[in-house]
Amino acid sequence: MGSIMADLPDASSPSLILTQPTHQECIRTWSQTHPKWGPALSLQDYLDRESYLSTVPVAKDGGITRWILTDPSLPPNHRPILSSCEALRKRAVYCKPTADGMPPSVVDGLAHGMGSVWTDPQYRGKGYASRMMRELVARLREYEAGSGSSTAGSDAGSPSAGSGHDATGKPAPGTPLFSVLYSDIGKKFYARSGWAPFASAHLSFPPATEPSRPQNGDANGGKRHAKAVGYHEIAELCSVDEKILRETLPRRASDSGRTCVALLPNLDSILWHLMREDFMTKHIFGRTPVVRGAVYGEPGRRVWAVWTRGYYGGLKKMEGNTLHILRFVIEAEDEPAEYLADAVRSIVQIAQAEALEWRSQDVQTWNPSPELRRAVEQSGLPFEFVDRDNDSIASLMWYGEEPTSELDWVLNEKFAWC
Repeated sequence: MGSIMADLPDASSPSLILTQPTHQECIRTWSQTHPKWGPALSLQDYLDRESYLSTVPVAKDGGITRWILTDPSLPPNHRPILSSCEALRKRAVYCKPTADGMPPSVVDGLAHGMGSVWTDPQYRGKGYASRMMRELVARLREYEAGSGSSTAGSDAGSPSAGSGHDATGKPAPGTPLFSVLYSDIGKKFYARSGWAPFASAHLSFPPATEPSRPQNGDANGGKRHAKAVGYHEIAELCSVDEKILRETLPRRASDSGRTCVALLPNLDSILWHLMREDFMTKHIFGRTPVVRGAVYGEPGRRVWAVWTRGYYGGLKKMEGNTLHILRFVIEAEDEPAEYLADAVRSIVQIAQAEALEWRSQDVQTWNPSPELRRAVEQSGLPFEFVDRDNDSIASLMWYGEEPTSELDWVLNEKFAWC
């Protein structure tokens, strides 16, 4: 461990800087976070996982940027890491209602997925995390995560120079639009720095009680069952999901009169979760899952879910192990209620069987749509609706002019977590 300063600087000290850590400094931080965030793995496996997660989709090719608040009076690898976090570069869109009645357009850009906010216990209670987050606010509005610089153009004569906007006034494709984070310390701390809390609820289903699942195909009196989904089906599902989102946003913005924002549920976003899951299950169970979701019905009328398994208890205890549904999609929401109830029941039953096999305490789907909630209620499945007050509080900071609290965050589901 590096040198510990006898007299720590005040959190308001102008000498403190926000900068990027060395790899050795990352290892120092990861070693501290292991007992809280990685107890299902050995320390070495946890360190290997954190390094590995820099090589997977979303994070690879400079998609992740790590930050530390420190005092530069000591050299790298010996300076104090007063607080730390990381940002993942994600594709995002927004859609504003128009005043002239013309159809609104979907605008592409980037979002920052903030995670791993950590303060060494010996430095807590001194305001360092607050200082770090306040400094990040200014940086993130212009900073393309992983690029090493702001997104402002370098050519003085360019329409986008210094603004991140093109000649029409719309954000350029690489312009940061907003950032998201998931607070495990309630709703107030990050709100003080500008991240407004949004809906943070989930449906929880118990695991199956015995190791069986419905068979694929037609059975049970002609009723159709969901089919298991593996890696090779996910690319097509993600493409359809993004297409539906882009078609839905203009209508939703026009109907609500609110600016709609969303992270794209694209393949890379899903693969980040699945490859993280693969690392965990390989080291905990010695194998990786085959079933990654389930789909019901034919294209255009499909209902489907893609999921991942998260582990904090590991093999020692099921508490902290959850099968998270990343996206639960209803392709045509005007389907008959009985059809949707059958679809949801069949999909969730496969997830419940997977939860039993992979030692998960429950199955969760975050912030279900009204259509999904009604289908669950009519499915006959046992479930609990949980409105979270402290853990995984979905929070967003909008870089536009509107107050963040007035936005409509579309697809506020588990796939957006980081």
